[in-house]
Amino acid sequence: MTEDNERPIRDPETENRNVTTPGNASGKAKAQTSRAAKTKTTYSPKTKRRATRYPGVYTREAERIRGVMDICFDISYKADGKKVWEKVGWASQGFSAKLADQIRSEKVRSILYGEVLPKKTKKAPLFKEAAGDYLKWAKENKTREGIDDKRRYDFHLSQRFDDKRLDEISSFDLERLKADLSKKKLAPATVKHCLVIVRQIYNKAMAWGLYKGENPVIGVKMPIIQNRRERFLSRSEAETILKALLVKSGRLHDMALLSLHCGLRAGEVFNIRGQDLDFENGLINISDPKNNIARKAFMTTAVKEMLKARPVKSPDDLLFMDKKHGKKIKDVSQTFRRVINDLELNAGVEDRRQKITFHTLRHTFASWLALQGETTLTIKELLGHKTLAMAERYSHLIPDHKRRAILAMEKGFGNPENGMIVSVESGKSEGK
Repeated sequence: MTEDNERPIRDPETENRNVTTPGNASGKAKAQTSRAAKTKTTYSPKTKRRATRYPGVYTREAERIRGVMDICFDISYKADGKKVWEKVGWASQGFSAKLADQIRSEKVRSILYGEVLPKKTKKAPLFKEAAGDYLKWAKENKTREGIDDKRRYDFHLSQRFDDKRLDEISSFDLERLKADLSKKKLAPATVKHCLVIVRQIYNKAMAWGLYKGENPVIGVKMPIIQNRRERFLSRSEAETILKALLVKSGRLHDMALLSLHCGLRAGEVFNIRGQDLDFENGLINISDPKNNIARKAFMTTAVKEMLKARPVKSPDDLLFMDKKHGKKIKDVSQTFRRVINDLELNAGVEDRRQKITFHTLRHTFASWLALQGETTLTIKELLGHKTLAMAERYSHLIPDHKRRAILAMEKGFGNPENGMIVSVESGKSEGK
């Protein structure tokens, strides 16, 4: 061959070309090709690709092993109108121009007869890319504009997974995340929320056609959450807190009053607008609740007086605004925590479930209803719970009622009129 057949080097290895052998190539040739693909070779800039007597088969000379020159065989063919270069293997591994020609012939034959050639698999998106899409969606579709999800992503997920692709994160990686977060003494609920965010990121990426793999969260056991609050305020404690809040912040006092007297969540308080207030019927329209089911809250006399003393300029204006930024409030002020600490109501309390938080006010509202004998259904409706099971927890917060029930039943044990007399001494029961 003449120098006209020499071509500048284009190394298939550095171009990330896949090494593919035909179905009728020998097992030895396949193994050699696999080993060749794993061998890192440095080619000289002066290395030329030379044509052989076989069409589309070329050779290159290079120092594959230090101090030992070797010959590499490449093939070239067209697919989808584009020229494709593939490395076949090395002479030292048993490859030859003839074997390279056989491999090339199989490639060309598959193209001519419509067989689909292996295509480069589209890389899975990076975790940070999928998370970015999810958080944009959460901001527009989730309560509190996805603030909680953004926070947990920034604090617990971003640094750990951002530079990994979705198909590179395994269930084992998430088990390690769960273990590490638990070691940091984070609440089981927080750990679970982090895993749920990862699950939602994957689910949305799959739903939007951005990822076709599996969701690794499926293989992770979720933490068991025992965050049922048992502590609720006495009447005197509630009055003490409201008085202390009024001294520190009138706005925070009014928010607390709404939660305590109407059973509202903090987010529901933040979302109240002028148009939601019906003074004639004493109702507050909760139009944007956590579970997306609108309901009515009833004004107590104290709440109605407070709301009338806090007028809004237009129906669409929020009842409470972030004065500093002129926007909707997103979190309860730290002043609430400081007031509780000043009153020493959480002194010596280690169990999170027993500590007083802003949510304790809503919990107290429901507990007081249970104590005065309201039905579980009534409590469910007033709290805006989706199911009765969610309101059943308040049946466990009325020990005095349980005790009275047992005492009432106990009275019948020794009453002949009830048809049953129980002898404690003999352990026997006798009918009438």
